[in-house]
Amino acid sequence: MRNLAILLLVFVFAACGGPEPRRPVEVKSGSFFKESVERNKALLAKEEKLIREIIDQDTIHSYHTSANGFWYYFENKNEESVYFPKTDDQILFSYNLITMEDDTLYTAKEIGPTSYVVDKEQLFPGLQNAVKLLKINERATFLFPSLQAYGYHGDGDKIGPRTPLKSTIELHTIIINQDSLNLKP
Repeated sequence: MRNLAILLLVFVFAACGGPEPRRPVEVKSGSFFKESVERNKALLAKEEKLIREIIDQDTIHSYHTSANGFWYYFENKNEESVYFPKTDDQILFSYNLITMEDDTLYTAKEIGPTSYVVDKEQLFPGLQNAVKLLKINERATFLFPSLQAYGYHGDGDKIGPRTPLKSTIELHTIIINQDSLNLKP
């Protein structure tokens, strides 16, 4: 009997395998991400079409296309200056935010002059790239698709989700970082 108990115990331990990993109850196909990409493409195409219509109707200004996916025209151009803000430069600028239908969301006075260390502080993506296209004392109006503005969240106040924006930005001063000029102190 004792041998039978030992033999039975050996079979029980031998029959036990290692731990079995749990399998997911539901397998994800990645279709959510594919659908999200398609929604983003459709939204961007719709906003770009709206911006193109605005540009086509504006016969007064000459628009430029930025490499970052927004459009702009200059209101004041500074032909004497050659320096554009670079990373680590500190700038002072003012801007407003307007809908594509020309409804003012925030005036430059409400926002106030903004001090910003280029590429070191948080601004919405379009504004962060737009200020680097201006020289001192230049003013330009920018047309930002929502992905370059406040995106899917808005600002939690006046700017709703997926809202393309216009903004007139004026660069007042640049405090040049010595590293921007490749100078050694």
